[in-house]
Amino acid sequence: MANIISNSKIKLMSNFYQQTESPFLIKYQLISSYIFLTIFIILFFNIDHHLWLIIQNSISDAYIQVSTFVAGTLLFFYSLEKYFKIDISNLLQNNPKLEVILSSFLGSLPGCGGAIIVLTQYSRGKVSFGSVVATLTATMGDAAFLLIAKEPTIGLLIMIIGFSVGLISGILVNLIHNKNFMKMNGCDLIKLNSKPTQYIVSKNLDIIWMVLIIPGIVLGIFTAFQIDLDLYFSNKFINQPITFFGFFAGSLSLVMWIIPMISGFKYSPSKSDENIVRRTVSDTNFITGWVILAFLAYEMTVHLGNINLEAIFKSYFIFIPFIAILIGFLPGCGPQILVTTLYLNGIIPLSAQIGNAISNDGDALFPAIALHPKAALIATIYSGIPALLVSYSYFFIFEF
Repeated sequence: MANIISNSKIKLMSNFYQQTESPFLIKYQLISSYIFLTIFIILFFNIDHHLWLIIQNSISDAYIQVSTFVAGTLLFFYSLEKYFKIDISNLLQNNPKLEVILSSFLGSLPGCGGAIIVLTQYSRGKVSFGSVVATLTATMGDAAFLLIAKEPTIGLLIMIIGFSVGLISGILVNLIHNKNFMKMNGCDLIKLNSKPTQYIVSKNLDIIWMVLIIPGIVLGIFTAFQIDLDLYFSNKFINQPITFFGFFAGSLSLVMWIIPMISGFKYSPSKSDENIVRRTVSDTNFITGWVILAFLAYEMTVHLGNINLEAIFKSYFIFIPFIAILIGFLPGCGPQILVTTLYLNGIIPLSAQIGNAISNDGDALFPAIALHPKAALIATIYSGIPALLVSYSYFFIFEF
């Protein structure tokens, strides 16, 4: 009895300590966010160095081209899950045969939201490794929006190919490996889904974030259709108002992701019993942070290394599908959007676009790497095999 009382006291003291000794940035996260955003705005209007322009555009593009679609997709699926009582985790868990089919379908949807949902379920031990391979193989990421906008027939064809190849790949992986292959064990799940403490989220920040994401989704749709809104809304006060909006909103997402991380709190995928807005904000910010880093890494590499991918594609015709597949291994949607742009401009053939679409995992690879790096690596390698087979089959039959 004494031990029980003693343990209860320790637990109460621990909870009290966690509540009163919150890290400074968490305790004053609204003020901290305002300070960070003010600094970013000052830099936006006062630094004209070319590298800083790359940073501005990278943050803006990451938000408008990626974050808005991720948020829209997650809002849609989370709303279906809550209001229509659709529990994807139970659906995947209770229907092993349907699991791979559903994972392939979610992966084949434009954007990365569907694939991220499958990876979240995998992080909780709900789906097999074959489902991870299926969804990563099927997904084309945000490049699908660009392709559908310009060539809807080809975009639909790529989606069908992605779904079919992903389904076959997922089934084969589950047949080759046992059901526990690469499955996260109990210790991994506890480590992944545990946090030092539950910090109190600023509701004001969530409200501001949601206010920004609504017009952001509209801007993202117009941008996907290659409409330069900066030309329409340019004024004497702000030369590129849409870029500024994307930079501001993207910076807010980045700040909201960084503050908990540098304060010692570990990200864990949202759960179905949480508030829809909080789930969307948390999961989207996690993706946004990684996407911004990826965009910056890619743009900086191209700029500082003076790499001309267009010239590389033109120089090695027979290797074009292979090069496109290798680019597909790069995390994020930036390089994949470039490949799609090259295809739409007639620089690379359809076989290269098919190979890239199958091999690339889009932004879904970032949470995969964060959740289970080894599984992400093996799944990416597995997606490269059908990419080579399908793309070069099309290449030699129709283009060689």
